[in-house]
Amino acid sequence: MTDAGGADEQAAGKSGDGEPPRSITPFIVAAVVAALVLGGVLIAGLVSPVEKNVTDSDRIAGAVREFAEASSRYGVEPPREAVCPGFVPARSPLAGQLKPGETGKDIEIARFGPVQVNGDTATIEVTSEVEGEEKTATWWLFLTDGDWLVCNLPVE
Repeated sequence: MTDAGGADEQAAGKSGDGEPPRSITPFIVAAVVAALVLGGVLIAGLVSPVEKNVTDSDRIAGAVREFAEASSRYGVEPPREAVCPGFVPARSPLAGQLKPGETGKDIEIARFGPVQVNGDTATIEVTSEVEGEEKTATWWLFLTDGDWLVCNLPVE
């Protein structure tokens, strides 16, 4: 007494063990979502680059730090590309903390005060420290070819 219908049911039950057949659809959906997110990030980066998110205050503070680093290496006469055209070392913001010919001094920018931007010129209050001696002064900067550069202190 064999039942032909029972054999077919038994074969169907062994192949799936009661689990629904697997599908690749969730993996495809996840890959599409990931591609859309990545595409959105790339488009946002192209439309609004990071450089445009940097404020003038940030760029001015960066110029002050670069000037201090150059002055640490080169003394009161930093390279021309680090300062405004016509820079006079005797009127450097670090004059008095560095002597002519001194190089290799550790210059630390301890604090920044308020920044005042007026077109292509700016001032910032800077507290610098050289060999443990702090000095707070107003530094002058000028916008040249899209870069803020440290200028001489005005004649008092």
